[in-house]
Amino acid sequence: MKLGVLTCLYSQEPIEEVLDRVVKCGLDGVELGTGNYPGGAHADVHALLADKGAQDKLLDAVKSRGLEISALSCHGNPLHPDPKLNEGFVSTARKTIELAEKLGVSTVVDFSGCPGADESSRLPNWVTCPWPQDFSDILAWQWEKRVIPFWKQHAKFAADHGVKVALEMHPGFVVYNPETLLRLRDAAGDNIGANLDPSHLFWQGIEPVAALRALGEAVFYVHAKDTRVDPINTAVNGVLDTKPYDDELKRSWVFRTVGYGHDVAFWNDFVSTLRMIGYDYYLSIEHEDSIMSVNEGFAKAVEFLKGVLLAEAPSEMYWA
Repeated sequence: MKLGVLTCLYSQEPIEEVLDRVVKCGLDGVELGTGNYPGGAHADVHALLADKGAQDKLLDAVKSRGLEISALSCHGNPLHPDPKLNEGFVSTARKTIELAEKLGVSTVVDFSGCPGADESSRLPNWVTCPWPQDFSDILAWQWEKRVIPFWKQHAKFAADHGVKVALEMHPGFVVYNPETLLRLRDAAGDNIGANLDPSHLFWQGIEPVAALRALGEAVFYVHAKDTRVDPINTAVNGVLDTKPYDDELKRSWVFRTVGYGHDVAFWNDFVSTLRMIGYDYYLSIEHEDSIMSVNEGFAKAVEFLKGVLLAEAPSEMYWA
């Protein structure tokens, strides 16, 4: 298993400086944002597709340092009901797939998206309960008229370009847990899989190790990010929380650097389970810890995960 980083945390730095930092930390690869929510500071998809020389320069910068591009990320809302916003999200997603093919990258990371409530909507509508009946009707319309038709087409587009799409299971979008991921995969094909980021599962009450076992070969990619659920605030208000992420003392949960939400025993079990389901690709560090600086959070994540991967590395046994 390899260790990498989603470089968005250093989006203010030139890509060459970021790559040098990654080499110094002893990582194996980088995940590059191409636009949409991650931004395209290190891999602007529109500029790169228009310039073969720029593609070659990017690949040389990565490979000459002994690194590889683990994935391209274009997290967006390709089901957004506002036509103008939808066009932008979808265009970036498709161009990212085309760029991945040209760069020899096998995996694109994205969100499933969330439609509106009906044809006239201009804002997304995330349904979380079946009653009143309005909600069940909205959910049925979304999947039948928007989710499945789009993802059947988009999955085929990706497959035609030799690329897999790893969807991050994220609340606010129609795919937010293993059940919804597998539902979409069943409808759109096995070119659709999961980017398993345990941080988004923890606060929903989902056990990431159990999720891995349920998803099996549908796990295409993994983000290494943690969450601390505050037992006091959650006891009062539950886990649904719309307060700003930087209101740490009052929130029910906050994103943390790995090891600061769950201990090494969890992460050892997590990596062991990844091995058991046959996953042998990247743990890609994602930094969204509002309590630590970028440098501190990144450094601690690297140190922690190196220890986990070393402890879980398979060893050979020789018998006399």
